Amino acid sequence: MAFDGVTVAGIVWELNRKLVGGRLTKIAQPEEDELLLTVKQPDGQYRLLLSANASLPFLYLTRANRQSPLTAPVFCMLLRKHLQNGRITGISQPGLERIVHIRIEHLDEMGDRKTKTLIVEIMGKHSNIIFCDEDGTIIDSIKRVSSAVSSLREVLPGRPYFVAHTQEKRDALATDPGTFRDVVSGSPQSVSKAIYGNFTGFSPVLSQELCYRAQVDGEQPTAALDDAGYDRLAQVFSEMAADIRDGRFRPAVAFENGQPVEFAAFPLTMYAEGGCLKEYDSLSALLEDYYAERNALTRIRQKSADLRRVVQTALERNIKKYDLQIRQIQDTEKRETYRIYGELLNTYGYNAAPGAKFLEAVNYYNQETVRIPLDPTLSPTENAKRYFEKYGKLKRTFEALSELTQEVKSQIDHLESIAASLDIAVREEDLAQIREELVESGYLRRKAGSDKHRAVSKPFHYVSSDGFHIYVGKNNYQNDQLTFQFATGNDWWFHAKHMPGSHVIVKLGNEKEMPDRTFEEAARLAAYYSKGRQQEKVEVDYVQKKHVKKPGGAKPGFVVYYTNFSMAIDSNIEGIRRVEEP
Repeated sequence: MAFDGVTVAGIVWELNRKLVGGRLTKIAQPEEDELLLTVKQPDGQYRLLLSANASLPFLYLTRANRQSPLTAPVFCMLLRKHLQNGRITGISQPGLERIVHIRIEHLDEMGDRKTKTLIVEIMGKHSNIIFCDEDGTIIDSIKRVSSAVSSLREVLPGRPYFVAHTQEKRDALATDPGTFRDVVSGSPQSVSKAIYGNFTGFSPVLSQELCYRAQVDGEQPTAALDDAGYDRLAQVFSEMAADIRDGRFRPAVAFENGQPVEFAAFPLTMYAEGGCLKEYDSLSALLEDYYAERNALTRIRQKSADLRRVVQTALERNIKKYDLQIRQIQDTEKRETYRIYGELLNTYGYNAAPGAKFLEAVNYYNQETVRIPLDPTLSPTENAKRYFEKYGKLKRTFEALSELTQEVKSQIDHLESIAASLDIAVREEDLAQIREELVESGYLRRKAGSDKHRAVSKPFHYVSSDGFHIYVGKNNYQNDQLTFQFATGNDWWFHAKHMPGSHVIVKLGNEKEMPDRTFEEAARLAAYYSKGRQQEKVEVDYVQKKHVKKPGGAKPGFVVYYTNFSMAIDSNIEGIRRVEEP
């Protein structure tokens, strides 16, 4: 999904109609590369969310507020100093570049009217938010870029602002049909690539859509396209350019198998047959629906990186230890053979000739003849004693390793369950609980001054198609709390079989029985929130809560049960209504 120049044009068109003339009443920086501007207008209040995140840059109007740090970052304080209560006088986009200029008029310390520009560059890893004076001098930026980072352009206070042109592309809005045809036909590549490679604002997806509307194969070489095809393509291109100039945007998301695959400022009709299209009234509404969840997950993954490293390092260390111990146990498999050798030598040793290197005897356990190696310098009794000593040593090794491998396997299972919890964490409170578990398990040290009771995280809450409330633990602490404090005896408990995953509780309430459909939906949730999510089918155990027990001294989230039902089911939870956390 591409946040291309045409999408930016749609956003700019929308922002001009909703924000121009409004006053900046609040400036916040909820993340190190993100701004939230609150703009007051006569018809209400608007929030503009700007992100220069390298993996997920965007800007759109949002309904949601964001929690800001207690101490505002330096860039945020700078913007507040200059722009607080300033008035937005214009929002523009140079050509169809992925750049937005927000001009803001304010009064300086002397009471004189000044104009500053906030420039948002949506360019992947080069994304930035740059604050400039009215003469184009950079005052500061949310990301400072020195010459050591980029040889093309420095983004530092006092430097002049400019856009580094690394490729020559034409402005699609200033291109007539004849020029369009000349440019495309003169590019020896596929038709689709010739469009997005020569005209600003057009992504590969939008270029393919142009070809589809013109009934042209976008993958064929430009040399293979006939005159009629060029005429249709130029006509469709001109019509879309006119829609962009006049603000006739129709934002839509294309879905396949229930999952969003692409979005654009115009309906992607090439997905209309095999998939479905959902149109929105505004690009901001579309982008908020799509980016809000993705942005939250991206932020959580970034913030959980240190925890993931701790878990992965401990997991790798324990797996190596476990593999070594298994090999050592395999080396003790001959212990019973040595014991039998000793017993047979004590029984038949008198048959051994002096200085013999082996003795053949009948094993009275299975009546088979065995060949027992002997040390010719020792007597049969001394050889027997040597074999019993080997047996004793291997037996002690086996018993010690058996206990150690169980302990290490328990640690591996515990760490894998924590890794699975990190995969489904959606809020910082979820990470705080996981961090606390790592501290109490000895994998992390508690930070000085931190409060272990501060983190409050809630399980996922779903409602089945039949109206039953279903709760899903996000981590081991929640799993224990759900199973042994929240659930009552006749509630149903679900868990993916033999793999890390969430405890799933279905509350019966006043009902005595639960319909099959709710059983299936709860099992799908257990499969989805488990390590086997990507498998075609996951085996899920389910049993009434009263049959689930926690052994003494067991690690968080670990339970046992001896009577249960099982079903193999997919992990598709589409259609199961989730109750959003407050």
